[in-house]
Amino acid sequence: MADITQSIVPERSTSANLIVMLLVSVVVGAIVGAILGAASAAPTWLALIAGLCGTLAALFARNTIVNRIAGVGLNEFNIPSVVIVYALIASVAGSLAAKEVLDTAATYVSSGVLGAIAALFSAILMAMLMLTYYLNPHCERLDR
Repeated sequence: MADITQSIVPERSTSANLIVMLLVSVVVGAIVGAILGAASAAPTWLALIAGLCGTLAALFARNTIVNRIAGVGLNEFNIPSVVIVYALIASVAGSLAAKEVLDTAATYVSSGVLGAIAALFSAILMAMLMLTYYLNPHCERLDR
């Protein structure tokens, strides 16, 4: 099984993918959260939108920076539609989970922190879903 996995994903590309995804997601989520917080958005919607923007930005940054520019990982010019659906699912689940965790843990959290944590939770879920998608050698890829 190790030979199959190494032929699908080159060495060190998984770590690079995860680092890029998490960093980009947190930064974009914090920026979107701060902007929406200044516009007095409801915390639930703020978390959902910040998580979605952070997750989608991380997905595109991972595809652009890691795969195309650095030349590490699979050279995909099109993002598979299954991965985009995974991003949507991860952003909703991660954002709402982050909102609930912060509501339980703290009395007040700034909108930038809420956006960053929502995007972080969403990116973690997205990373797990992408690892499942890319590292499953027994699955036929329908959208390639």
